[in-house]
Amino acid sequence: MSVAATAGPSTAPTLIQERFTALRASGRCALMPFLMAGDPDLSVTAASLLALQAAGADLIELGIPYSDPLADGPVIQAAASRALASGTTPGRVLEMLASLRGRLTVPVVLFTYSNPLLNRGMDSFCREAAAAGAAGLVVPDLPLEEAQKLSAIAAGHGLDLVLLVAPNTPAERMARIHAASRGFTYLVSVTGVTGVRTSLEDRVGPLVGRLRELGPTPVAVGFGIATGEQALQVRRWGADGAIVGSALVRRMASAHQSGADVAADAGAFAAELRAALDQPL
Repeated sequence: MSVAATAGPSTAPTLIQERFTALRASGRCALMPFLMAGDPDLSVTAASLLALQAAGADLIELGIPYSDPLADGPVIQAAASRALASGTTPGRVLEMLASLRGRLTVPVVLFTYSNPLLNRGMDSFCREAAAAGAAGLVVPDLPLEEAQKLSAIAAGHGLDLVLLVAPNTPAERMARIHAASRGFTYLVSVTGVTGVRTSLEDRVGPLVGRLRELGPTPVAVGFGIATGEQALQVRRWGADGAIVGSALVRRMASAHQSGADVAADAGAFAAELRAALDQPL
């Protein structure tokens, strides 16, 4: 992949910032689906990204498969294993993403872990990710104390480094994370790994309000959102975005196993979530 040289960080709004500004102006909550790149293969991932966009996704979180995904529950761990078995690598993921430039216009946030970043080199990874068309990064095993270096490098290539807070994050630390996060703050709805839940924890609602009071950075809620009603609950809490991962990954896997059109099924599920999110409050 050819990589263009980049200058220092720009003062212009990033793609993610622009998208949330537009969503807030229209009073809409962002639909933010997650899928695992390479599950079952990268051609299906490419088609699914376009299908999710067509169905109303506002941002898309794209997982890069990793052999030791500490933050992921069994559904996404299994998807990562399948993707690795199909030969998916970070470089191939970025090549696939680059092939969609001009057609995929929603901001794409790459979900990865620290080791792949360190192995490739933080600057090299950020440069290549930006050249491929990525808009941001989520690195769940990167603590706040180590995020500043990567955040500066990412910003130098026009990428937002999104940081995570959990329900049990102390208030003072939550404020620091929210202030340091770029693009949006990722509020984890449960204490634990990703996965489908039958209900969302009541304490998440007040946390959304607390983060909104701490600063203007948008707040997106993830981990455990599986249905349109749960996504709508996130909107009722005042969140700027609802992230749906395991439920979509499981549905795509089921479609593949049954021989159905995986991308079409992903798009159909996203359309259901979009319709639920857009209901009058």
